[in-house]
Amino acid sequence: MNKHASYQDLRTHLAYLKLAAVAEHLPAALEQAEKDKPGYTQFLHDLLQVEVDATEQRRLAGRMRFAGFPSTKTLEEFDFTAQPGIDRALVNELATLRFVEEKANLLLIGPPGVGKTMLAIALGLKAVEAGYRVHYTTAADLVARTSRAADQGRWENTMRFWAGPQVLIVDELGYLPMAGEAGSHLFQVITRRYLHGSVILTTNRGIAEWGTIFEDTTVAVAILDRLLHYATVLQIDGDSYRLRGHRAKLAQLRAGLNTTNAGG
Repeated sequence: MNKHASYQDLRTHLAYLKLAAVAEHLPAALEQAEKDKPGYTQFLHDLLQVEVDATEQRRLAGRMRFAGFPSTKTLEEFDFTAQPGIDRALVNELATLRFVEEKANLLLIGPPGVGKTMLAIALGLKAVEAGYRVHYTTAADLVARTSRAADQGRWENTMRFWAGPQVLIVDELGYLPMAGEAGSHLFQVITRRYLHGSVILTTNRGIAEWGTIFEDTTVAVAILDRLLHYATVLQIDGDSYRLRGHRAKLAQLRAGLNTTNAGG
């Protein structure tokens, strides 16, 4: 068999095996091999590494789409100097993702604007990059989707969806009351995940105030019981990033006005 025929057969084999990245890279790899004369093992290793890298990038992109993050700011971008009260050592420990392996939970508690959501998403990004399936939702959207599922006879399918991700981020609990069946729906999601997957939950209400979120305090206690049984609680007390930014802009505006008035 001549060299051209062998090359065409190789392309056919790569197409059959769906090794698209290798097929695309093959001409350049052969050209480089003519110059460098690598051993057979090294050549095959380098060629397959291209496919491995491409496959991992596709899978990462798929995990990112499934996660549905509203932003993609990383933990490295978090301004710890603006929130000096945060236990940075604890955050670094959480970033190892040991809590995900242990199927433990994380509660981020604090007033609006202190960085709870950003921290939750940043840890979620770490988990996605490490190969875990993560999904982000707000508490309001979660109960809206479960309510629609109950009305449309899709309850079990929806519950399987919420139980699926290795990390479920539930953001903004406490901003809106959990009236009617909403609290029960959240409870059932938490119960399905109990000891099977991690929940990262952010809330503006301290644990002692959870009775004000739910109409039924029994539901509040039951949710807390499951969340806190195996959990880390990170309390963030500090100024709002947004309010601090507004104050800085106002200060600049006042300074500009004072300069103008003085010049006038």
